[in-house]
Amino acid sequence: MAMPTDVPIIDTMIGFPSTDRREVYKFLAPNLRDKESQEDFKMPAQYMFKDVPGEIEHGVDPVAVTLDNMDRYGVERGLVNVGNTTREDPRRAVREHPDRFLALVDVDPREGMDAVRKIKQYHDEFGLVAVSSFPSGCMTPLDAAPYYPVYATCVELGLPIFLTVGVPGPRVPLAPQKVELLDEVCWFFPDLKIVMRHGADPWTDLAVKLMLKWPNLYYSTSAFAPKHYPRAIVDYANSRGADKVLYAGYFPAGLTYERIAAELPNVPFKDEVWPKFLRGNAARVLGLEP
Repeated sequence: MAMPTDVPIIDTMIGFPSTDRREVYKFLAPNLRDKESQEDFKMPAQYMFKDVPGEIEHGVDPVAVTLDNMDRYGVERGLVNVGNTTREDPRRAVREHPDRFLALVDVDPREGMDAVRKIKQYHDEFGLVAVSSFPSGCMTPLDAAPYYPVYATCVELGLPIFLTVGVPGPRVPLAPQKVELLDEVCWFFPDLKIVMRHGADPWTDLAVKLMLKWPNLYYSTSAFAPKHYPRAIVDYANSRGADKVLYAGYFPAGLTYERIAAELPNVPFKDEVWPKFLRGNAARVLGLEP
């Protein structure tokens, strides 16, 4: 069960440090009502994380910082959101380092056909390999009508969609992210690859049951330190779900690579699961390899 050190990792959720973390989460501000979230937190789920990666000084290149972390910790490629209009770093990273960064665009289904046009525009411009969305951040249940044009567009373009599920870290309502809502989406869109993000907690047993049921449903480990990976997910990967669980690191939003690297080797995956978890499953789901 030893973690291999010779597998070039594909990280399905990575980002870039900033000089002002609050700017990154500006889109959530209208939905945050408690005083801590509005005034004190630099990230909206700060209460959940310890040792959050720090901000960088002005003049430091965020892309270079992320590349340095990737190089030191064996990450060959990282999936980044090029749709954040407040930052140029992700788009620059994809343009300047196409061998290291993979393009994803995050969309708000409330934008209707503008969301569809955004996916197509970014697909043409950056060669998207995936789409993502944060249902609770958009205050829209993931099985609601506004999501259906987004899902249909992903099917049309052959793109998987990463959806945040489970109780959200930011203090916004959880109802839009109930894992049970995936059942109808998977049924209605059998050609759509769906990857669950951010844990599915506290419904991980249900998430496993749905992955057993639906061949198009997957799970990524984003926003969880390795020592907190849900037992149900580890057991599933070690049995019938070896092809369904993808690595995601969450740097620099909530975790340092130093912490991830210290804890990851202690995850009790079977030997044959590790290469799939660290690389193979992501390469297949993102269409990078057969």
